[in-house]
Amino acid sequence: MKTSRASVVAALAAGSVLLLSGPAFAHVSVQPGTAEKGSYATINFKVPNERDNASTVKLEVTFPADHPLASVMPQDVPGWQVQVTKSKLAKPLTLHGKQINEAVTKVTWTGGKINAGRFQQFPLSVGQLPEDADQLVFKAVQTYDNNEVVRWIEEAKEGAAEPQNPAPVLKLATGTGEGHHGGTTGGKDDAKGADAHDESGEDEHTEAASASDTTARALGIAGILVGVVGVAFGVLARRRTS
Repeated sequence: MKTSRASVVAALAAGSVLLLSGPAFAHVSVQPGTAEKGSYATINFKVPNERDNASTVKLEVTFPADHPLASVMPQDVPGWQVQVTKSKLAKPLTLHGKQINEAVTKVTWTGGKINAGRFQQFPLSVGQLPEDADQLVFKAVQTYDNNEVVRWIEEAKEGAAEPQNPAPVLKLATGTGEGHHGGTTGGKDDAKGADAHDESGEDEHTEAASASDTTARALGIAGILVGVVGVAFGVLARRRTS
């Protein structure tokens, strides 16, 4: 009876955990959740379908107006059409020495379908990310084929509980900048080190091959001796029997 009660309590506890944690995984989110300040990044808006009786058929993502991004390039998603909306900037941006008078304010995906129990990722290449901000908040609107609309637009406040419909947030972190430019710091010394490593690797490979060859020969000789002994034993056994 005690075991039965314990099982019921455990099942209820597990069910409560699932119920409490379920909605957290159903949010529209941006992944990865962190990017380097001042860099270009590829991000994905992950959209799970959280309804059992409807499919997601539209996603609208609004970009932050306080930190406009001059470059936003969507990647094709099979079955979906994408529309990029630009607006004129009150204060022009300077990017790579050129003045930018407009920036992307919204990206909309339509025409596809995310069925129940499935999710879809919508990739974008974005930049140049601001250097004077710690995060970018994207407000998303998810539409279902039963005309239900869920607005993921609530911004989380420090010290407060997570809102019911939180907006996707991209955290911005200070990086070294080495990986952004794709440069290397190595010179001739690094090249010499690489050559030395290659020569050392070749020597080790030769030594290993030599040792392997010696071992193979020894095993071959031992096998021959075992075979000879076996034949001799068989001959003697037959003579004793006859």
